Amino acid sequence: MLLQGREIGSEEVEQIREMIAANSGWHRTQISRELCRMWDWRAGNGRIKDMACRTLLLKLEARGFLNLPPRRKESVNAYRNRQIPAVSYASDAICCPLKALLPLEIKLVQGQEHMQLFSALLKCHHYLGYSGAVGENLKYLVEDQAGRPMACLLFGSAAWKLAARDRFLGWDDTSRNRNLPLITNNMRFLILPWVKVEHLASHILGRIARRISDDWLQQYGHEVVLLETFVDTLRFQGTCYRAANWLHVGRSTGRTRNGKGGIQAAPKEIYLYPLHRRYLSILER
Repeated sequence: MLLQGREIGSEEVEQIREMIAANSGWHRTQISRELCRMWDWRAGNGRIKDMACRTLLLKLEARGFLNLPPRRKESVNAYRNRQIPAVSYASDAICCPLKALLPLEIKLVQGQEHMQLFSALLKCHHYLGYSGAVGENLKYLVEDQAGRPMACLLFGSAAWKLAARDRFLGWDDTSRNRNLPLITNNMRFLILPWVKVEHLASHILGRIARRISDDWLQQYGHEVVLLETFVDTLRFQGTCYRAANWLHVGRSTGRTRNGKGGIQAAPKEIYLYPLHRRYLSILER
């Protein structure tokens, strides 16, 4: 099986079973952390991949391969068990030439104040909503020169399997499993509904493309060399991505982004944006 980017076979499952049996007093967090250390499962910045490991354990339990100890308390996931708090923000109509708003400030969302604003904007105004993000991800909040919010962007884990992308990159299973962390998915891009400014979206995409690899390196200890996104053509035309020179490489099959069985979503157009001129050779290694 391929779970959370790792190949899991009978040997790994038996290791986990033995760990649980030998440490009956351990809770789930102890198990996941010790398993990360045993496998030396770490992110590029050296931190153990505890959240990914916990998700892997839950998937193995759901498939009947093992039994985890009972939860000692409810999940502490930042957004799963509580509502995103209401936040006040300016929402007056903005309709003017782009140059009147420049220079835009693109902030990497980190502090609680910006996180609450980012979350509230996406939850209220993006058609997919927002309930938090797990795994490696970066969040950006875009403001004009007067400090008014313009847009939000979320980049997270790339889709596990994507036939059109994988054909374009020349990937087989081995190269995909090895190089997938070098791709990030633009999971949310919201221009706030009261902002009507020509060329704003493509301008923001261009600015983000010039900085995101350095931001990723600083946050997670490794660069990204390719961006991907899905465009729902029942709602959008992908104009801003094409204007920002993203490459249209095909259409999704309609499966969920992590490849869970069954046709569960409408097919979407797939766009890629290289961040490195040698991206193909880097991703084929």
